[in-house]
Amino acid sequence: MAPLPAPPTAASASAFLFSPPRSPSRYLHPKPKPTATILCSSTSAATAAGSASPSLSQQLEPLSRTLLHDKPTPIADRPTPEPTWVNPTKPKPSVLSLRRHRRRSPPANTSSTPLQPLLRALRALPEDADLAGTLDAFFLQQQGQGAAPSPSDALLLLNYLHPSWRKSLSLLAWLRALPAGAFPLDTIFFNVALKSLRAARQWPHAERLALDMLDAGVPLDNITYSTLITAARRCRQFAKAVEWFERMYAADGVLPDEVTYSAVLDVYAQLGMKEEVLALFDRARGSGWKPDHVAFAVLAKMFGEAGDYDGIQFVFKEMREVGIKPNIFVYNALLEALGKTGKPGLARNLFEEMIDQGVEPNARTLTALAKIYGRARWGRDALQLWDKMRELKLPADSILCNTLLSMCADVGLVAEAEQLFNEMKDPECRDVPKPDKWSYTAMINIYGSNGDTDSALQLFAEMLKGGIEPNIMSYTIVIQCLGKARRIQQAVEVLESGLEKGLKPDDRLCGCLLSVIALSSGEEMEMVLSSLEKVNQNLVKLIRVLGDAQVGGDDITEELKSVLNSAAPEVRRPYCNCLIDVCRNHGFPPQRAREVFHLAQTYGLYSKLQSRKDEEWSLDLRSLSVGAAKTAFDDWMQTVSERWAQQKDLPESFSVYTGSSTHKFAQGLASAFAAHLDQMAVPFHASESQAGSFISSRDDLVSWLQMSRSSAVVAG
Repeated sequence: MAPLPAPPTAASASAFLFSPPRSPSRYLHPKPKPTATILCSSTSAATAAGSASPSLSQQLEPLSRTLLHDKPTPIADRPTPEPTWVNPTKPKPSVLSLRRHRRRSPPANTSSTPLQPLLRALRALPEDADLAGTLDAFFLQQQGQGAAPSPSDALLLLNYLHPSWRKSLSLLAWLRALPAGAFPLDTIFFNVALKSLRAARQWPHAERLALDMLDAGVPLDNITYSTLITAARRCRQFAKAVEWFERMYAADGVLPDEVTYSAVLDVYAQLGMKEEVLALFDRARGSGWKPDHVAFAVLAKMFGEAGDYDGIQFVFKEMREVGIKPNIFVYNALLEALGKTGKPGLARNLFEEMIDQGVEPNARTLTALAKIYGRARWGRDALQLWDKMRELKLPADSILCNTLLSMCADVGLVAEAEQLFNEMKDPECRDVPKPDKWSYTAMINIYGSNGDTDSALQLFAEMLKGGIEPNIMSYTIVIQCLGKARRIQQAVEVLESGLEKGLKPDDRLCGCLLSVIALSSGEEMEMVLSSLEKVNQNLVKLIRVLGDAQVGGDDITEELKSVLNSAAPEVRRPYCNCLIDVCRNHGFPPQRAREVFHLAQTYGLYSKLQSRKDEEWSLDLRSLSVGAAKTAFDDWMQTVSERWAQQKDLPESFSVYTGSSTHKFAQGLASAFAAHLDQMAVPFHASESQAGSFISSRDDLVSWLQMSRSSAVVAG
């Protein structure tokens, strides 16, 4: 094999990594980010007018009232490499070694027999014990004062202690403390210890050990870097993995082998750095690299999550060029990624292609498909998948069975779910695992969605009797099911029972209790509030404040903002939906529901409800509860009424979307909204061309406004 080009210099290491041959300017000149400008009042102008200029904090104070705390997942920042000019007339150096790094062969005739007493003694020590005393005593007895183990014995001991990272570090520390020259401490000993730390996912200790190697002058080879990079990836320390990968070139000039390179591609993909992944892949292919299935699975996952069909075809094209056929791992990576992006059609086509190519699906494949079909409400395809499972007689694990049960809940396959669940409970059926808490939760969800409250309660009791501890989702589903059935007291009893057993309600369960309050009567409401107060006092205080006609709007704003800031972002809109339902259903002051709705709009929770065009205004109510939808519509009509009263132009048509769920058990918003329209006598009628849509014309609405100008429904 011809010698590889010289490694890059420290100055240009990052530059050639991220500059593909075709258009390096796209990496050297990043697009400017959009900026926001805040205009402040001029001090001189204010002084000339004879008034004090407000401070910047005073000017920004109104803006602060419209913001909620955000809680994004922190991602460690990665320093951006400085762009370096690359001479296009000179060949670019290789970015990886085409030879996999040689692993040292174990010494011949190595036997652990003489070390067996020491191995037994080390095994008996506690996990965090210091091994120095035991090691000193053993080698003193065997070889005399100052004796040290041979390199082969030291490697054998380190490999033996691999499952215990603390003992591995203790042994390595003892070897390093031996007198100078007594033991040749080589890179391989550190590498074995690093692998123990990687297996235990102890990234801080692994990085500290690598830094100790640098301080001690022990060279880091490809195996060292590969172990560090893969350890960082396992611990989801992606920025650290990139940092050590770049150090390979910049500091030590070590070229990664294909295993390390595939791992680094996955790290960049995990960071969402798609262009860098493609640049690295392109540079490596230019160096003569033949990617393996792992590298192609990384690309497949990255393109699949982006819903990039052209990228997926690129993966297949590259695989054909290097003579590699997609295996089950590549197909599974694609299917799982497509499930995250909601591409059921593409996933089905890919699955059919996989079957045509003779690749047999496994449990992971069917799990990914079951999730995709369930989310898409594809009942027919779900049934075909069920039949395919029966036909292939695949061994099903707990994840697959529970996913299938959840899919049945999504598409309303009650009989099929009961059949699978009964097979899981049958002691004579060994092809499927025994039901766990997730299996019971999925079945309870099916019965609860179907309105079969008694079956859901019976299964919940069976779960407790069988010694299977319900999770918080089980409690949430049962309480929600009882609330919808207006069995409020039983819902409270289930909650109290869970609290006695140490249940810690989360935001979703609190939201479920809010919906139960909305469905309860006056006395029942107090009963639920009494239980809710044990887990969320601020939420109960907010409900009390909303029901008090003497409380002003500023207090309402303060309490609602406090509750929403303490809640997870994904439950804030459901909270507001339920609070509006509570206000409307329990006769709170008439303005309360509208106040909550306006505050939610201010915080951006209802930001995409309205759409205004010159020819049409539309209102999308699909994300709202019944009470919130009525409030939003009333507020919208109030706007229309005010605009008409001011003699401003109105569009020719108006439309309202309530949605038409394909879920078998969905109760839908359309019927409740239609009843609200009949009650108000508003001239909206169901669209014949689109289910779940109501339309009206400008002429009809103007006539109605003229007839009901003094109507309290429109004015309020």
